[in-house]
Amino acid sequence: MPKPFTLIQLRYFAVVAETENMTAAAQRLNITQSALSNAISQLEQELGVQLFIRLSQRGLRLSPSGKQFAQELPAFLEHVDSLYESARGLAENLTGELTVGIFTPLAPFRAPVILQAFERQYPDVQVSFLEGDQEFLRRSLLEGHCELALMYTLGLGGGVSTQLVERVPAHVLVHEEHPLAANPEQGVALRDLEQEPMILLDLPHTREYYLQLFQLAGVKPNVRHRVSGYETVRSFVARGHGYSLLNQRLHHDLTYAGGRVVPLRLVDEVPGIEVVLVRPEGMRATRRALAFEAVCKQLYGAER
Repeated sequence: MPKPFTLIQLRYFAVVAETENMTAAAQRLNITQSALSNAISQLEQELGVQLFIRLSQRGLRLSPSGKQFAQELPAFLEHVDSLYESARGLAENLTGELTVGIFTPLAPFRAPVILQAFERQYPDVQVSFLEGDQEFLRRSLLEGHCELALMYTLGLGGGVSTQLVERVPAHVLVHEEHPLAANPEQGVALRDLEQEPMILLDLPHTREYYLQLFQLAGVKPNVRHRVSGYETVRSFVARGHGYSLLNQRLHHDLTYAGGRVVPLRLVDEVPGIEVVLVRPEGMRATRRALAFEAVCKQLYGAER
């Protein structure tokens, strides 16, 4: 029966066991102390043993089980590293499992397309996607629940490394009977919409990005509705409840609620959003993860 703990959790444990101090270990690993503490707690839960004795004022001490585990772990990790180097010289056929985190608004657009291309090249790799918001994916990476994640750069913080996949410009979305919808190629400035009700995609970090665009344009938006679903935003717009700003664009203008939306080019000089592949900093990528990165870059023409 496969064991539920991960290599990342084991490597985290090795550093904590060496320092016997969660703060010092987190600094060395360049992750937050809470993320490290969660990873160690989950490792203890999955192993069914207490690895550390928590001391009120003096940090941590290895338990008897923890000491035995710490003694046996270095040889195992050394073997894993040797196995990795050996595997890099094997045939190109990849096998095994790969868990990829993906930011929820990106999932409907990117996951099916990437999966189809990846499975065409590597049919023996079983890919699983873990959906969530930016903070959930960041914690999942640092706690070892996924090897890499496709997400935005918004709110990433430290402890991770990134590979650019795509830069996606923002656009304005209006309903089909809006006056500006008659000439969508003309483009629109945010100031032209300042008095109109706005529908904000209200997700952590995402909302700050959109509000920053208004700030850069010197405009104060009239936020009428805040919703957390991409398709909910589109449906609200299609029913005439206001306009919105989005980055990802569908290949059609239909919405779940009926009615149509019209995307308009944004003429303000504001930054687009960066789609990146994220991995825990300092962790050696598996060949499966590197292959997944390569497929994403092939599909979306990322800048090197």
